[in-house]
Amino acid sequence: MHAHFRTERLDLADATLREWDAVVLASDPEQGVVLDRSAFYPGGGGQPPDHGVLLWGGVQTRIVGTRRGEDQWLIPAEDDPLPPVGTAVRGAIEDERRSALMRTHSGLHLLCGVVFRDFGALVTGGNMEPLTARMDFDLPEVPPDFKDRIAAACQAEVTADRAIRVESLPRDQAFAIPDIIRTATNLVPPELEVVRIVDIVGLDVQADGGTHVASTKQIGRIEVVKVESKGKANRRLRIKLA
Repeated sequence: MHAHFRTERLDLADATLREWDAVVLASDPEQGVVLDRSAFYPGGGGQPPDHGVLLWGGVQTRIVGTRRGEDQWLIPAEDDPLPPVGTAVRGAIEDERRSALMRTHSGLHLLCGVVFRDFGALVTGGNMEPLTARMDFDLPEVPPDFKDRIAAACQAEVTADRAIRVESLPRDQAFAIPDIIRTATNLVPPELEVVRIVDIVGLDVQADGGTHVASTKQIGRIEVVKVESKGKANRRLRIKLA
């Protein structure tokens, strides 16, 4: 979390939180709304922002995204009323979308762990929407049964019901963990003093700022939809969650 953000990030402390009380710190028709505390995931690390609502004085303001500047601005739906500064609001996250994104994000980490363990490949890119995602790996050669092998390995890891733990470590301690950065380029900002670590116990440990489910079983069935070649050494894996 950036020191200059005025919003307390409740989503990082508890990924299961869906409703909370807050007070409006800033309200601007161009920018949106800033709250003193928020569970809206602002987007980043490939995970799209949450949707939801703010309830105040019998009025509902739909939130359709976030914008990060000096503050975390919540973007209201067009023509929805804005709560004035000082208003007490009840925030609520759209559960279906967030839960799907948590499963998808954890599913990508599981995939990443499997490909790294079995093929030693680093990630070159990725993208996710609720229950569907793609991840690119630096993989010059793959065996003919690659797709089936990855699918079987992913399924085995889901069945294994591994715990998924999230913790924050001082930068030096985090970077002392072997292979903590699974991307071909290190995306952790140099000014970040505390690094958030997502640990699929026994399979995958990496730096990450997203929201996750509590165990691999909660990810559900992962289908490897297709494997594509994108350039000389790049393999793109597309996955879908049941």
